[in-house]
Amino acid sequence: MDDREFENDKPALGVGMVGYAFMGAAHSQGWRTVGRVFDLPMDPVMAAVCGRDRTAVSAAAHRLGWAAAETDWRALIARDDVQLVDICTPGDSHAEIAIAALEAGKHVLCEKPLANTVAEAEAMATAARAARLRGQLAMVGFNYRRTPAMALARSMVAEGRLGALRHVRVTYLQDWIVDPEFPLVWRLRREHAGSGALGDLGAHIIDLAQYLAGEVLVGVSALTETFVRERPLPAGESSGLSAASGASGRGPVTVDDAALFTGRLASGALASFEVTRVAAGRKNSLRLELNGEHGSLAFDLERLNELSFHDHTEPAGSAGFRRILVTEPEHPYLEAWWPPGHGLGYEHTFVHQARDLVHAIAAGTDPAPSFADGLQVQRVLAAVEESAGRDAVYTPVPPLTPALS
Repeated sequence: MDDREFENDKPALGVGMVGYAFMGAAHSQGWRTVGRVFDLPMDPVMAAVCGRDRTAVSAAAHRLGWAAAETDWRALIARDDVQLVDICTPGDSHAEIAIAALEAGKHVLCEKPLANTVAEAEAMATAARAARLRGQLAMVGFNYRRTPAMALARSMVAEGRLGALRHVRVTYLQDWIVDPEFPLVWRLRREHAGSGALGDLGAHIIDLAQYLAGEVLVGVSALTETFVRERPLPAGESSGLSAASGASGRGPVTVDDAALFTGRLASGALASFEVTRVAAGRKNSLRLELNGEHGSLAFDLERLNELSFHDHTEPAGSAGFRRILVTEPEHPYLEAWWPPGHGLGYEHTFVHQARDLVHAIAAGTDPAPSFADGLQVQRVLAAVEESAGRDAVYTPVPPLTPALS
């Protein structure tokens, strides 16, 4: 057999990633796997990963499958073998890196939330709109959209299976900072993270609610709370922060631990949201339910290959919630994976995310969620914080202008 039959004639898509911690590892899994599972129009090449510590980033490159390592994200953007910049850093650096990459002619994938402030998100959406005219695409990494059950739920809502939507309920509960001696990591500092559970978890469920409903939130009423207001500094970190707290080796927590808010969708449907990182025993518990005039859908991330559906148009004597096992080849993304009944996991959402972005780049079509979608979520987050600061006063979410949408 002629070896040339195995030659890959697909155009390469060089990927450069900034950041290599939890999200960097998850995105790396997606880039390593996507071309081995899906028939793609382009060949993703893991060109380089970037981090500030030369030794650590070199080790990460070897462990995660990147061909090279950089210690300056500007150098990564400047590489000729990088056409797509994947941003997996804390939120305080998203805007600077993303805008620079777009202006350098690169496509961009940026982790959620899009930014730490509405102003930063607006600047990013503006840059993405300008870059789109030059052929560069930008997408936000809301990976839970890529769970097959979520994609199926969206198609069922769009097909009218629920009829007019009445209610959306979403909770996202974790417990990783229940211990008051858990250190003051970057996610607990406003200057790095923007907000706490609200931005970290709330961004996900705001996006999911709007994605599944097919409409945006127009107003919210909210409460937030920080239960542990001071924590020990991480090992090896300077105690410079301790002066503000008055306790040696400790510093103030400047973000929320939990948020609870209600909202109204554009159609008038009602929504409720709860996010926390101090729910003892809950590791990554995301649950949602949509109720419409003709039926209901429910999802639990801990059973991510399942969707619960109630068809209210059926006779009451035999109607009820039924389990849909989302593993059939006709279900979203499943045509490339395993036989029916063989479930997928969390990491597969990042494979699907990479798949969708590669197809969009190859076709020159707008990827979703866009930076404008990320800005919409950012405006909801800001409205939640404003409402919480005013004792839960109902706060409108400003609509996107045509220049940013």
